[in-house]
Amino acid sequence: MIASDAKRGIVRDAVGIGIATGAYAVSFGAISVTAGLSIAQTCALSLLMFTGASQFAFAGVIAAAGSPWAGAAAAMLLGTRNALYGLRLTTLLEVSGVRRLLAAQLVIDETTAMAIARDEPAQSRFAFYATGVAIFSLWNLGTLAGAIATHALPDPKVLGFDAAPPAAFLALLAPRLRAREPLAIALAAALVALVLLPVVPAGVPLLVVAGLVVLYGLRRGSG
Repeated sequence: MIASDAKRGIVRDAVGIGIATGAYAVSFGAISVTAGLSIAQTCALSLLMFTGASQFAFAGVIAAAGSPWAGAAAAMLLGTRNALYGLRLTTLLEVSGVRRLLAAQLVIDETTAMAIARDEPAQSRFAFYATGVAIFSLWNLGTLAGAIATHALPDPKVLGFDAAPPAAFLALLAPRLRAREPLAIALAAALVALVLLPVVPAGVPLLVVAGLVVLYGLRRGSG
């Protein structure tokens, strides 16, 4: 049983996160349509993929004239962290069958953070689902709003939506670069990407860099 005060606090935090994420989704909807995807394709990405970084990566590769396969591969690499989150959440959520599929769709950074921040399992489960429902609803509404608004403009690029994905990624990355090792990894990754950019198809530098970082993490973990 969850105390009413604790429940209200969780709902308040979940709605706040959902609103912020929904505003971010407007940018994705605009970027995706500007990249050449239809409104239906854009909304399908948010409904089925439902992981912001992967969606932005896919749209970014398409916008750079990369192949859909390269975009999908980049999205999958960025989304692998959700599988690790799922392993951590298995013991907290204790779900099976159809409910397990539903829970898997809601496993993202924000829902995981809200769940593991609670001391009691009941609160963890409530926080996970409250945050997941809030974000899923507002993320998809934001995507639709951005896609429709951009589709109605004669030239959406004049609004500067093409700068949204790199700006968003920098905002997400900045807090993680305070220690020396993450900063060194980021600089090395940027250097590799810049070297590869002129000589390989669009989207491939991201795949190479992601692969190298994964290998580094595995080697460091086994060392």
